[in-house]
Amino acid sequence: MEKVVEVRYTHLTPTEFRRRQAEAPIAYLPLGTLEWHGEHLPLGADGLQASGFFESLARAVGGTVLPMLFLGPDIAQEHEGKPYYGMDIVGFKGQPPQQLAGSAYHVPDAVFLQMVEHALKQLRRAGFQIVMAHGHGPSIHRFTENIERWEEELGLRLFTAWSGDETAVPGIQTDHAAANETSLTMFFHPDLVHMEHLDSDPDVWPTAVAGRDPRLHASAEHGQELVEHHVHRLAALLAKVLKELPERANES
Repeated sequence: MEKVVEVRYTHLTPTEFRRRQAEAPIAYLPLGTLEWHGEHLPLGADGLQASGFFESLARAVGGTVLPMLFLGPDIAQEHEGKPYYGMDIVGFKGQPPQQLAGSAYHVPDAVFLQMVEHALKQLRRAGFQIVMAHGHGPSIHRFTENIERWEEELGLRLFTAWSGDETAVPGIQTDHAAANETSLTMFFHPDLVHMEHLDSDPDVWPTAVAGRDPRLHASAEHGQELVEHHVHRLAALLAKVLKELPERANES
């Protein structure tokens, strides 16, 4: 049986780290959360999907996958003296917000940006020249809004896994616990998906799920199609960017 190439930062020895760094100085940062993703998905779904996708991409083009950053930004609201975040609010439209079980991730935008900026500085110090971040939607948005500034200040090339046109082909993590994220989790971690925890009546909408109905449209096969399409797309992009790096351009 062929040994799977180890791409996880936490599992590499210094020798293995140096080898991967020399081959491709790319760091992948999963912007996960510990957040309700329906009754059927694990609380770490954001990070599990991003990590799984990044591991596939790293094996295709090179690079090293960081541990999940489980804290992230989101909308916040206080109701009757108690704070609520994200799907606590959005998942109960027309109703008072309700605390969803297991969600423990929220930090203000400023705190999140400080954490990411310091992480990027440490990655630059460790020799990385390219960083791709992806995961929790609001985290991706905050990261994207600061790419231009961070690239200029830190001398890094920064990306997310979104293409900017998810209408042509669905992207990676484009809903909340609905068909897209459920399909991805089914593909990466089928043992963690429990569709039997959702009401079988299609007229009863799953609590705090946003997007196409996962009971009707989710499958591991669809998750695999998404992963293969976007690994191919992003591997080509990153291979091009690698060739454009100053040190490598001089070598070619």
